[in-house]
Amino acid sequence: MNDHVRDLTSVRDATERLLSAVAELDNARVTEPSRLPGWSRGHVLAHLSRNADALVNVLLGRPMYASADARDADIERDAPRPLETQLTDLRDSAAGFQQAGAAPADWSRTVELRNGVTDSASRVPFRRWIEVELHHVDLGIGYEPEDLPEEFVEREITFLTDRFAGHPEVPPTRVTDFTRAWSTGHGSGGDAEVTVSGPAPALLGWLAGRRDGASLLVEGGPLPVLPPL
Repeated sequence: MNDHVRDLTSVRDATERLLSAVAELDNARVTEPSRLPGWSRGHVLAHLSRNADALVNVLLGRPMYASADARDADIERDAPRPLETQLTDLRDSAAGFQQAGAAPADWSRTVELRNGVTDSASRVPFRRWIEVELHHVDLGIGYEPEDLPEEFVEREITFLTDRFAGHPEVPPTRVTDFTRAWSTGHGSGGDAEVTVSGPAPALLGWLAGRRDGASLLVEGGPLPVLPPL
């Protein structure tokens, strides 16, 4: 069961780690490429700020974004801003999300995200936690999957293996960190065709599209090609 109060605390802590790390940059480094193709670090920071605003919209029952084009335009507009402006926006938008999350609400209700995706309101804080943690990694400033909180790693592996479960392009796959195991791909839950093993952070890096999986042990076939997130 999702604990939105605990997840809001985790989001706050992850945001503080991010803000502290980003504050060590300068204007020139903000304009440098991130690990996301075509995006500078400024693009990543702008996206994180606008995502916080968008998830406030979700919690308030409004469309997450006015449109896909508007979302992209906002990120492009905000990406070139200097470091201090990025930090202020990230801090203020994060505070707005925390305020919306603290308001009395029916957390069992269903909310709508992008592209018609729906979820329980109680999982919105965890979705924000995902954004903050993975995009911190994407900045390429020394924060790696191995630095992610253990609880986050386990839950995000569960989230992603559930997401790819039943996907026709992913073969039945067993994912294991040698202690825990997850199943994914089409026909998941039956006999797996492929087993992918490795440390949990490395598994998460592969599942989240942040690593190529070259360090993982693969048995029963080639490493499955996962669809983009």
